[in-house]
Amino acid sequence: MLVPVRCFTCGNLIADKMERYQNAVKEGQPPGDVLDSLGIRRYCCRRMLLTTVETIHQIVPFYEAMYEKNEAIRRNVL
Repeated sequence: MLVPVRCFTCGNLIADKMERYQNAVKEGQPPGDVLDSLGIRRYCCRRMLLTTVETIHQIVPFYEAMYEKNEAIRRNVL
């Protein structure tokens, strides 16, 4: 997961709160209440946690397929 370390707008440290935020939301707590309990009050910082999307699971299969394709090409050439 590529979580921004700091808020892009104000520079506040947010990466250290991401795991606690995700765990609390998975348990069923409302995201707004979780952000309040973590002390994240600024809307710019709240945006950083609310809009972070984990894309690594979508990207890795693409790179694996490209690697396999390149290996097949190398085997055919040699």
